[in-house]
Amino acid sequence: MLDSIFIGTSGLQTFSADLKVISNNVANLNTPGFKASNSVFASLYYAGAGDGSGPSSGGSTRFGSGVAFDQAVVNFRSGELRQTGNPLDLNVNGEGLFVTRDKGTGNPVYTRAGQFEFNRDGVLVVRGTERQVMGLTATSAQTTITLDGLRISAPRATTAVKMGGNLSSSATDFNLFNLKVIDAVGGEHALSVNFKPKTGVAGTWVVKITDGTTDVAAGEIQFSNGIPSPIANTLNFTYAPAGVAGTNITLDFSGNVTSFDTGSTSSLAVGSSDGYGVGTLSQISFDADGTMGLSYSNGQNAKGARIALARFDANAELKPQGGSDFTYDSGQGVHIGKANQGGFGSIGSSQIEGSNVDLASEFSDLIVAQRGYQASSRIVSTANELLQDLFDMKGHR
Repeated sequence: MLDSIFIGTSGLQTFSADLKVISNNVANLNTPGFKASNSVFASLYYAGAGDGSGPSSGGSTRFGSGVAFDQAVVNFRSGELRQTGNPLDLNVNGEGLFVTRDKGTGNPVYTRAGQFEFNRDGVLVVRGTERQVMGLTATSAQTTITLDGLRISAPRATTAVKMGGNLSSSATDFNLFNLKVIDAVGGEHALSVNFKPKTGVAGTWVVKITDGTTDVAAGEIQFSNGIPSPIANTLNFTYAPAGVAGTNITLDFSGNVTSFDTGSTSSLAVGSSDGYGVGTLSQISFDADGTMGLSYSNGQNAKGARIALARFDANAELKPQGGSDFTYDSGQGVHIGKANQGGFGSIGSSQIEGSNVDLASEFSDLIVAQRGYQASSRIVSTANELLQDLFDMKGHR
């Protein structure tokens, strides 16, 4: 009877542990990147000695001695994706975990919960922590993902301005105001360009460029039958505002400029310019390859480091650490790589991976655990009653 009580007690302990696993799964139903665990049970046996209770041949009888909770196995199935609208919320669509490192110890921690942010030092970290998110250099070396040197987009001096539109051949004068040019240090200037037909030379225009009241340059452009002449369709000049090194600028009339008779109306205007001023960082995002993209207020774009991903030869060696994080104790079997390469999945932005807990399955397991616990409790109660009967019989002798 004592053995029966022990067996029933082992069932109580095991189903209690199973209930703890189920409870943790259900409690983390909405935890980003959480991976549910499944309980694994193991039966217990012992060999009874040949003490007369076994077969007449004298051999031993094998009795079951209950059940033990073996382990909780993590299920690494992907969870559903949830839109957040935050470009620093990332997920892995396929194989791979994000690689992070503790700032103090440098020990790697792996996660599927890609909720990141840049700290005050401009380093990408796990949100609410100082754990750094790792990226890869061009040589696949691990590095922090930082905004150092990327917060500002340096200016570019204007070197080419392409014109477009029609300069009326019958006009006697045309002024183009606010021709924007950028100097070598990012300063913006509005120049004026005046066009006058050259006396006695059909199709030739005298072009004069001024900066306020200061003459900057002058030259000529020519048209033949309303089309820019190949030998005189550009105007080159050097612009050097006070205190700034000069920049060579080309006004290009060769592409989309005509000179047909449209009366006194001309539509000549700036088509495009290659100069831009200083830009401040306005947006950060990550593409499907995990490459950080940066957008600036001056319309320019740049690229930063690429997110590092990890996969493992044995996922069973990953140890849950709370916070949807894992560590990997084995020194072998870790593969670090880039998204969309070498079997790794792609990166999704503005969405996170939710928990992979299947609530219907958990409720089903909960009912089984409850029934098992109740049955084990009944076994203990029954064995106890039988023992009590045995004691009562002895007491009546």
